[in-house]
Amino acid sequence: MRMMPLASIHPGMKLGKKIYSEEGIVLLAEGVELTGTLLRRLGDKGIHYLYIQDPRTEGIEAPELLSEETHRQALSTLRSVFRDLVDQPGKRHAGTYPYVGKTMRQLMHSVMEELHRSKDSMIMLMNMQTVDHYLYMHSLNVCVYTVLLGMAYGYNSEELSNLGLGALLHDVGKTQISMDVLLKPGRLSHEEYEEMKRHAERGFYLLKDEPNIPLLVAHCAYQHHERLDGSGYPRGLQGYEIHEYAKWIGIVDSYDAMTSHRVYKNPMLPHQATETLYAGSGTLYDTAMLKIFRDKVAIYPVGISVTLSTGQTAIVVDINAASVHRPIVRVLTDESGADLKTPYDLDLSKNLSVMINRIDAGPSNR
Repeated sequence: MRMMPLASIHPGMKLGKKIYSEEGIVLLAEGVELTGTLLRRLGDKGIHYLYIQDPRTEGIEAPELLSEETHRQALSTLRSVFRDLVDQPGKRHAGTYPYVGKTMRQLMHSVMEELHRSKDSMIMLMNMQTVDHYLYMHSLNVCVYTVLLGMAYGYNSEELSNLGLGALLHDVGKTQISMDVLLKPGRLSHEEYEEMKRHAERGFYLLKDEPNIPLLVAHCAYQHHERLDGSGYPRGLQGYEIHEYAKWIGIVDSYDAMTSHRVYKNPMLPHQATETLYAGSGTLYDTAMLKIFRDKVAIYPVGISVTLSTGQTAIVVDINAASVHRPIVRVLTDESGADLKTPYDLDLSKNLSVMINRIDAGPSNR
């Protein structure tokens, strides 16, 4: 199968991977023939890329960081906990939510158990085929990506658990923000933006007295928008004043926000988001942490179409963990653009004279 932007998909093409609803129900099964109506509905739901069946890319499978069942259970748990906090925002003065810490720790245990079995996995795009509320998907994505970085950095199990919990709950304060502001489809007014920024502080106060949640986790919610040069919020902390867990989460939070569909913007591809993060190296984000992030992120998603320096078109087959910029690709055309009768795989880490010149992901992403 291959990954294609929705704008390049034509009626008659067949779906390569299932599409799920936010409840984990299959909306469209693998192999379904796509119609113009279905494509429009998917676009309205915020899906910008799909995996499509293609005989020339048979055998190419996009790996998943979490199993289907763990992914579904994780989103279900996040929805249940966050919706309860949204439904009862005024309840906070009456006491704590003791189930939050216990429930989230159980979820972290399941996620870490799976990630430990594939600790060498790269950071790959998640939820491309899921229709869900951004807050739940974003919280899970940031948790998974951050734990993978923590493993690469060398944190022990307890440190990883607290880091992952901080990542999972970093945006919990958004449950206390008006949905009109949180889901506004256009640019926020000054007053609305100031209201949105309060989610960091509200998250801290929501978590700081919760049983089974370390105070450090509450500080991750408080500090994940702080930046090295003091330009962040809510307190304008600088450098060493920001806990290193919050620095990791700040990098991943920004990355996932850039690579996810939002009501007001289309998603970037991984290489674009990584370049944007590096523009803030040493000022917004820690340079050493960015280097570890760069070495762990799969900037060329499996299944995406690329143009090689030879002029040939190819599809990414697999990622080389030791050289993420030089994946294995399947070459589909000759130098003039004519389809090859027999496509072949090429390992760019062993063919250094050939480079990727461009990702072919539609006019807006070239």
